[in-house]
Amino acid sequence: MIKSDQELRLYGVYRQDKDEHFMLRVKIPAGFLTSEQATKIAVISKQYSNGMLHLTSRGNVEFHWLRHENLEEIFTALADLGLTTRGACGGAVRGIACSTTNSPRYPVLQAVAQKLNRHFSGNPAFEGLPKKFKIGVDADYREARHLIQDLGLILVNGEKEQVVFDVWCAGGLGREPQAGILLEQAVPETRLIQLIESVVEVYRENTPPPKRLKFLLNTIGEKRFRGLLHEAMLKRLAPEQPEEEAVFLQAEEGVFIEIPVFAGELKADTLLLLARIANDCAGGFLSVTANQDIALLAKSAGEASALQSALSLKGLNKQHSDEPSTFRICPGNHECRMGLAPTRDIARQVISTLDKAAAGRSWAISGCQNSCSQPQLADFGIVTKKLQADEAGGKQPLFDLYHRDDDKLGHCIAEELPANALYEKIRSLK
Repeated sequence: MIKSDQELRLYGVYRQDKDEHFMLRVKIPAGFLTSEQATKIAVISKQYSNGMLHLTSRGNVEFHWLRHENLEEIFTALADLGLTTRGACGGAVRGIACSTTNSPRYPVLQAVAQKLNRHFSGNPAFEGLPKKFKIGVDADYREARHLIQDLGLILVNGEKEQVVFDVWCAGGLGREPQAGILLEQAVPETRLIQLIESVVEVYRENTPPPKRLKFLLNTIGEKRFRGLLHEAMLKRLAPEQPEEEAVFLQAEEGVFIEIPVFAGELKADTLLLLARIANDCAGGFLSVTANQDIALLAKSAGEASALQSALSLKGLNKQHSDEPSTFRICPGNHECRMGLAPTRDIARQVISTLDKAAAGRSWAISGCQNSCSQPQLADFGIVTKKLQADEAGGKQPLFDLYHRDDDKLGHCIAEELPANALYEKIRSLK
């Protein structure tokens, strides 16, 4: 039985409160799930949790309010489905994220994500790192999430015989946001594992805990970093790439239909319904998007019509026109010990504050400076910076407001605002 906090984190588990409740994060490569996997995740939530699930901005799924005595049973149930939680938290190679779910190139990204996940998950050589190590694979540069990864892979050629990526590295958010640098262009897929292993080795051997790769780059400089990486690469031969059977979602001629999930908070019963609809009308596949929604694929006009009808019948395809196009949210102090603010409540208040122009933009709020909801990549982002004593003897959160208007990370336009001042500032946005 897992007992220590360090071992718990390795298995994707965080303590939630003093009453011994736990959060468990499941790694979902590129956000891709079969309807069978989605069904079982929902059943686990209903059986062991509070019947709710949290969809993360990296396409993973979290259970909250679990009990320690049930963890082993949940691990076993997930493993039977080909899913793992190992390395979803702590100092390890995390789940492989994808922010371009609705791209025609998604099947290629999905296959690469599965391959990388199989190689790095549960491998002791890529655990016990100074801190987390995040990898993202994307179809293009539009979402800019390559800027915040330890390694960001951008697909520049998706032809079957020549899958090629631009590779970015040493990005990250947190208290000191930093955009990654372009490490290498036009890297064939066959070299990715060799390159990633080498970067991880350089990171592990030269970085003090609990620092990220971006700290190492800033400390030793890009030239020295590239020299160490070259030495590490020379010790490795590119591994042979055997043909591996993978489950593919063929998206070249289809259309993704997204089901909005406010704040990424999804009822297990709703996921059960979506899994059934996916099984009947969408080829048996679902995707968790980087904007914390669920996407289903219709492969033809007829299938799209049947899918829309099935969703409408269950009331699952409604989205209010006055809501932002996206509003990414971390659980905040609703469910996270690090959270300083009730993020869902703040988000609802923000939505009610927005005029039509601001409502058409993307938004994100983070309950602490860890920035799990990636506020610096939204058009407007809110970061809960700290707590401040108020006149009533309690504490109120103070917020920083970010704005992104180019291809870089967002910049702070207002600092340490109490909630009322935050809403007033948002009302003035154009």
